[in-house]
Amino acid sequence: MPFGPDDWNAVLLTLKLAGTTTLLLLLFGTPIAWWLARTRSWLKGPVGAAVALPLVLPPTVLGFYLLVTLGPNGPIGQLTQSLGLGLLPFTFPGLVLASVLYSMPFVVQPLQQAFESLGERPLEAAATLRASPWDTFFSVALPLARPGFVTATILGFAHTVGEFGVVLMIGGNIPEKTRVVSVQIYDHVEALEYTQAHWLAGGMLVFSFLVLLALYGSKARSRHGY
Repeated sequence: MPFGPDDWNAVLLTLKLAGTTTLLLLLFGTPIAWWLARTRSWLKGPVGAAVALPLVLPPTVLGFYLLVTLGPNGPIGQLTQSLGLGLLPFTFPGLVLASVLYSMPFVVQPLQQAFESLGERPLEAAATLRASPWDTFFSVALPLARPGFVTATILGFAHTVGEFGVVLMIGGNIPEKTRVVSVQIYDHVEALEYTQAHWLAGGMLVFSFLVLLALYGSKARSRHGY
């Protein structure tokens, strides 16, 4: 068999991690993107830079500081311990937190660009009809920003699937708990199991191509209005 039990467990865990991370990013990233698109505050620059930081920061650096912060001597680690939640490093919730932070720009930035491209006219038209800010956001902004949500969902999911450094740092290599596909490929290569590594790596290659194909296809449909 090309895939063994450990390989399938890694695939399922990766899909679970990517799905959970993408949902959380859409939930929390949407208000951040809306604020960045609309605000004139001086905080827009620092907040935007913080969101984009994972684009230029080595994943091992982010993983290291998360490990320190969430560890037994870190502020968040001490908080979670005092609340009886234990420690997050080397757990699935810890992987989710690290993935949310690392994939954030891939969701927030497409949403921000989609909101900025709306312009003022649709929002002003809604205001003249006495729509509340909430009504304007849900009835006007969100439907018009649909292409941005499609892009953000695809990129957020795909980027989480492809993570390696940050998940290895914060999650380690625990079978069925934190060992994702990228780490499983690394294990196969270390063990000189190139056949198994080829199957997993090839699957990732096909997946990445299909993701990009879907992304460019959605953009083409959006440009042509269908």
